[in-house]
Amino acid sequence: MEWPRQFAELETQDGTAALSHAEWLGLLVDRETASREAKRFESRMRTAKLRHVGASPEDIDYRSRRNLDKALFQQLLTGKWIKDRRNLMITGPCGVGKTWLACALAQSACRSGATVLYKRLPRLFDELEMAHGVGRFPRLFRSLTKTDLLILDDWGPDRLNAAQRRDLMEIVEDRYAAGSTLITSQLPIDAWHNVIGEPTFADSILDRLVHNAYRIGLDGQSMRKTKVKTGDETQNN
Repeated sequence: MEWPRQFAELETQDGTAALSHAEWLGLLVDRETASREAKRFESRMRTAKLRHVGASPEDIDYRSRRNLDKALFQQLLTGKWIKDRRNLMITGPCGVGKTWLACALAQSACRSGATVLYKRLPRLFDELEMAHGVGRFPRLFRSLTKTDLLILDDWGPDRLNAAQRRDLMEIVEDRYAAGSTLITSQLPIDAWHNVIGEPTFADSILDRLVHNAYRIGLDGQSMRKTKVKTGDETQNN
């Protein structure tokens, strides 16, 4: 409880001397509630380990010509898709802001109280392989399957091996109807089947990922070139 500090801060503000005891108490409760929620938000953001920590919903660039549906994206920012345990696929060429947009959605989710975990998919497969070898797989697996929103960044283009297919299938299966998964990829969704490789695994994985998913297909030139010209490199991944 930080009420002594909150009380001292309120005492220094103009107009508070005339407040009633009930009004003082209300202000202190509001401040304490806000302080606790801010700490919970900061904790969720640390746990999420986002690539772009500063990606904020308020800073999203809807003006760039990259085929970003503003109405759909603002709907996604409400977080209802996460409460409904639906998925999201963001595809498009390198540099159009896929990862940045995913992190902005993640920050919005953290503000709303959802738990988030960001993983770059190639690196995650390395983590999973190592976890199997040292006996830490169950712990890593729980962190991937229990979070409200799992972000798998940079899907493809390398074809999965047997162990990667098996691990991905287990993750997707446990998350199905239990949490939301956001995937970013330079590849169109139609090409994901070939990345997974084995047809039976591919059908099972994609059926659980794609059938209830929102889709955002970005296009256009790399925003890196545009932002460098203006000295702004905030949304270029």
